[in-house]
Amino acid sequence: MTTSVISYRQALHDALRSAMLRDENVFLIGEEIGLFEGSYKITAGLLAEFGEKRVRDTPIAEEGFVGAAIGAAMLGLRPVAEIMTINFSLLALDQIVNHAAKIYGMFGGQATVPLVIRTPGGGGQQLGATHSQNIELYYAFVPGMKVVAPSNPADAKALMLAAIRDDDPVLVLENLALYNTTGEVPDHDEPAEIGRARVTREGTDVTVVAYSRMAALALRAAEQLAASDGIDVEVVDLRSLRPLDRDTVVASVRKTNCAVVLEDDWLTYGIGAEIAATISDGAFDWLDAPVRRVAMAEVPLPYSKPLESAALPSVDDAITAIRQTLDAVARRR
Repeated sequence: MTTSVISYRQALHDALRSAMLRDENVFLIGEEIGLFEGSYKITAGLLAEFGEKRVRDTPIAEEGFVGAAIGAAMLGLRPVAEIMTINFSLLALDQIVNHAAKIYGMFGGQATVPLVIRTPGGGGQQLGATHSQNIELYYAFVPGMKVVAPSNPADAKALMLAAIRDDDPVLVLENLALYNTTGEVPDHDEPAEIGRARVTREGTDVTVVAYSRMAALALRAAEQLAASDGIDVEVVDLRSLRPLDRDTVVASVRKTNCAVVLEDDWLTYGIGAEIAATISDGAFDWLDAPVRRVAMAEVPLPYSKPLESAALPSVDDAITAIRQTLDAVARRR
């Protein structure tokens, strides 16, 4: 298998282009995705290649163009709607939650909604409290939706391809801090399996469960701990938030006997709480210490760079939590 080292941004672009070449029913819709080539340049060159019929610029009206995309999907097309940031998806929340997610079930499978909503989120860019959120929980909470959260370029491409081919509405969560990261990406166009986590680093001492930016951060923390302390960390990248691969998480914790959960969102009622409950249900008798969770500060994210950095979870926060967990294990033994 041949691979190329490309950016997360380029991987998303390549997935969109590949899907459009493969299926003429795939089209893109969103604000400034055509002439301006997207706020983050994911759609660069696609208007020139595919034309205005398949790369459609819209007014600044998320509820309107997401609703139009839902209608197009019901009639057999495969729209990919770009929402400039996940924060603006709140303006289309009724369309996504009450229509896209429910149409198939409400009408007994007579209509499907093969819609992809791709949108970046996350802090660290000094964009202020209303532009720096990770609110993927809103959508992972809703039956009828699928939510994927790639942490690296290879998964960005493979999960986007899978989302476009899926007959259910899929939200593809991108993270602004990941766009310029690079990695090896297979040159083929094979889609990933939605709903399948991946162990991205094998280990024996502790399991770290994370997704999106935090899955990349978990790998950095693991390598630092291996070099400094000889601690062998196993990293589970969820990749998919709905459906959630509980089996892979539980199997890993049963092997290592302890777990730390990282998330780039608020702690209370979060995805980390769901993972902790999953571990309690499936691996309680294997645990040698309580599940520890790391999340951002429960505040609207500050604009000030020092305050923003202090509010977001860091590699040091992950390392501290892992050490505290292993200390608790040692005390019990």
